[in-house]
Amino acid sequence: MSEVEIGRVTHVFPKIGVAVIEITAGALKVGETIRIKGHTSDFTQAVESLQQEHLQIPELKTGASAGMKVKEPVREGDKIYRVEAGT
Repeated sequence: MSEVEIGRVTHVFPKIGVAVIEITAGALKVGETIRIKGHTSDFTQAVESLQQEHLQIPELKTGASAGMKVKEPVREGDKIYRVEAGT
C-alpha cells in the first residue's frame, strides 16, 4: 500500500464530526480510502460522502473544498493522503 498526499484539513466542526478538506493535488472520490495524519491524529477511513453547500458530490478536484464526516477528531492543518493499493 502506498500513500499520496492530496490535501489538508482547513476547518473542523468537532460537535458534528465534520472536517472541511481542500484538495491540493489530484482528486478525491467517494468510496476511496484516505489517511488523515497530523500532530495528534493518524487514522485511515473510507470516504463515505463529500458535501458542498449541503449537496452531495461524487468527486473533489484540485483547488476545491468540501465537508466530509470523520470518524476521529482532526485538527486544522492535518494532511490527507489517498491510500492506494500498490506493489
